[in-house]
Amino acid sequence: MQHSFVPIGTVRGSRREAVQDNWGNVECHIDLDPGQLSADATLGLRDYSHIEVVFTFHLADRVCRSTQHPRGNPSWPRVGVLAQRAPNRPNHIGVTICELVAVDGLTLSVRGLDALDGSPVLDVKPYLPEFAPRGEIREPEWSRELMRHYF
Repeated sequence: MQHSFVPIGTVRGSRREAVQDNWGNVECHIDLDPGQLSADATLGLRDYSHIEVVFTFHLADRVCRSTQHPRGNPSWPRVGVLAQRAPNRPNHIGVTICELVAVDGLTLSVRGLDALDGSPVLDVKPYLPEFAPRGEIREPEWSRELMRHYF
């Protein structure tokens, strides 16, 4: 069964070019589409401190590499596309938990969203800690190094 997704909004005011690090203080807006959502779609959202944003990497290289060195760094191991968060994915979908700064009707102000200006937004969900992993988190050392200055 084939599914198609219709964006519900667009990222505005974020970076225009893909820069790998320092996304933590980047502030931008998500302009939700009134043609897709009613004015009350954000009712109650301002009660949350963080949201999870599902968006597309609209400027990503359309070639999905099955394996690569993360960020092209040969000192890190070659890993599969599903073992990293690079934008050149099978479906070019990004998911980020970011701070919700303000809600003004169908405009969301956020901080720490690593999506570029113009990125189509597919969904927004409130962040609930109950959905966070339970127990010990495991990750390779190279990924900690890669993420050291990301946010």
